[in-house]
Amino acid sequence: MEYNTQLKKLILPEYGRNIQNMVNYCVDLEDKEQRTKCANSLIDIMGNMFPHLRNVNDFKHILWDHLAIMSDFKLDIDYPYEIIKKEELIAHPSKIEYSRPTMKYRHYGKTLERMIDYAVEMEEGEEKKQLIHLLLTQMKKSYTQWNREVDDATIISDLHELSNGKIKIDHEDYNIPTFRTQPNISRHRSKAIKNQRRR
Repeated sequence: MEYNTQLKKLILPEYGRNIQNMVNYCVDLEDKEQRTKCANSLIDIMGNMFPHLRNVNDFKHILWDHLAIMSDFKLDIDYPYEIIKKEELIAHPSKIEYSRPTMKYRHYGKTLERMIDYAVEMEEGEEKKQLIHLLLTQMKKSYTQWNREVDDATIISDLHELSNGKIKIDHEDYNIPTFRTQPNISRHRSKAIKNQRRR
């Protein structure tokens, strides 16, 4: 007795082995007219398998493409549509270029660097002071996510450097809030699960 696992792998498993066997039979027919009739019958059967997709644009075209694929492009008939080519099927997608912006400190991020540039261009006043305070707060928050120990002097120094020396502030002028690093919840959860399994 033959099992499906011992048979040749299906090209499009969603159609099943019986349809694949019909496609193989169709390919082997010697008369082109008979092959064409067989192909049209197969398309009707394949379409009936997915009635909910009949309203999809180019549904028939897709079925003919699938038939060509299942025949390994060996079915010699006059197709009613221009079918997909084998080269297109195995072609690798074009490489997507990802933007890799240069950053002095990756833990602060590019957006924060842009905000610092914006703050540099602002006129002196209360609004600029408020923005600098927000920047320092966010910088300290970002810093504590990557480093356990942080002091305000380091944050102020980093802001001075990232602004190319254009933002000069005294440590006494700004009180940067302290942030506690959040525990790694997933790590604690996995430990709890392991402890329960041991019990």
